[in-house]
Amino acid sequence: MEDFTPAERERLAPFFTNADRPVFGLRLPQEVAGALFSRYSRSAKDLRRMFLDEFLGDADLSSVLGSPAPAGRDDPAVRRARAFYDRVLIGYGDDSVAQLGGAHVACEGISNVAAKHLEDARIGIAPLEKSTRYVRFDRRDAKGRRLFFVEPTIAGSKHAQDYHELMELLFDTYERQMEPMIAHVRKSLPLEETELRNPRTGAPITYAEARRDKEITKWAETAYRSTVRAHACDVLRGYLPAATRTNVGLFGVGQALEYLLSKLYSSDLAELRDLGSAIHGEIDTLIPSFVKRARPTPYLSDTFRATRSLAEKLAPERVREAPAVTLADCDRRAEVTLVDYDDRAEERVVAAILYPHTRHPLSQLRELAAQMPEARKREILDAYMKSRGHRREKPGRALEQVYYTFDIIGNLGAYRDLQRHRLLSQERQDFTTAHGYDTPPEIDEAGFGDDFRRCMDRAAEVHDRIRADHPREAQYVVPFTYRTRWYMKMNLREAVHLGELRTMPQGHPDYRWIVQEMWERIRMEHPMLAEYAKFIDWNTYRLGRLAAEIRTEFKRSERRAEQLTLPFPTTETGSGR
Repeated sequence: MEDFTPAERERLAPFFTNADRPVFGLRLPQEVAGALFSRYSRSAKDLRRMFLDEFLGDADLSSVLGSPAPAGRDDPAVRRARAFYDRVLIGYGDDSVAQLGGAHVACEGISNVAAKHLEDARIGIAPLEKSTRYVRFDRRDAKGRRLFFVEPTIAGSKHAQDYHELMELLFDTYERQMEPMIAHVRKSLPLEETELRNPRTGAPITYAEARRDKEITKWAETAYRSTVRAHACDVLRGYLPAATRTNVGLFGVGQALEYLLSKLYSSDLAELRDLGSAIHGEIDTLIPSFVKRARPTPYLSDTFRATRSLAEKLAPERVREAPAVTLADCDRRAEVTLVDYDDRAEERVVAAILYPHTRHPLSQLRELAAQMPEARKREILDAYMKSRGHRREKPGRALEQVYYTFDIIGNLGAYRDLQRHRLLSQERQDFTTAHGYDTPPEIDEAGFGDDFRRCMDRAAEVHDRIRADHPREAQYVVPFTYRTRWYMKMNLREAVHLGELRTMPQGHPDYRWIVQEMWERIRMEHPMLAEYAKFIDWNTYRLGRLAAEIRTEFKRSERRAEQLTLPFPTTETGSGR
């Protein structure tokens, strides 16, 4: 530990959470912090000592850094840090330095096509997108426009009118049916007939029982209204096209942001290239040193064009599949295919469990596991996983020895939810109307079936016309209810996480069903291992979100009560009343 003088402690105080402990936080601009961290590998000094010597040691810098500098400030200290980055990143090629800082960026009014490309980033990027469940899209923007993105290539083509008319049709229908759908859900799933859960105990109760307690009644009724509204949004989101404008906020470390920008610049879609330029401009005001090398990459664009050309030549498309496919009619089991898996999965996991506790090579432990009777394997698996108390207690890394690849056809709305899982490999095909669409049962129950099918048929017609001239841009007109194809490759550990999270009652029924089917395939091939995914919910729900919403209302009520009972700060704290 460095022994700082009282004067040094005073100088360090604005920039570090402490000056007398070996673990401390930094209150510095991203590039200053990153520059300091990067010195760890080439200096024996304490980080705070380096800061004093190399930054505050200069009289000019000392005056500039008299108080913490906000991100984006351009002053001598920040320029000094950027110069250091230039030396390390360009002079030495140390890419890991670009992982030491990052930036928050908000992208508003972008299409869902663009949002999916931002969210394709798996490592170093953390995105969050506006929900189609809790946000209604029947509003207009400040200029009175519908919430759809005007794709520039289509807007400048002979398809502009078709595109605009289809967007208006889809959003008009969504808006017109919203209130009637809310009324239909309320009527078909009345609160009085819905099983509730006591938010205090978790025990199931009826509405009649809940009415004996005024607080529970209030929580239940408030949660019910929210859940009914969300359910109606879930049903009607099928109308929303991929051109629907959304907001995405993301945090990224410098290295990941630099690669993301290069991908956006190299895209064949105009929106993505423009978005890359816009993001780059904003990051340049925050952490320019981290993204200095971001630029269009011929390798990415050339590879995309070459492989697409070969695919069109070697794997030509078949005749269009019938588009009018409903949930009730289709053979949904064929939508989730387990393409490949490890045929010696149990022994791989057992060997990996034993590995850190022995001195044997992994291959030898696998041979040992292969000779074990089933009871012994189960004993080891039980010791490793049986005591899990809830889904947040993650099974260990031994499960990462086993992999599964799934080929999936599901509607675009469900894909949007499952794409969020980034600790796996997944790749999608272009959004299309070729695989048909899903019709939620509530659409026909509410009497909207003819309107729904008319909209979907019109979307298919416009998609096919645009695709003949602009195949990539045609994705923008595809409604969320149409099916898309993608694959997901994951290890067993991630499969457990995905299965237990995405089958929770409050999840959308479309993606809940897909994940249940994935786990049905795993259970068929590896029944012993599947037993340890203890918190997969195999049930079906209509208002599955209700219990979670009641708990949320309960927590809000508790928080409000806590705030009301908190004492006012006294003058002794320096805050006054």
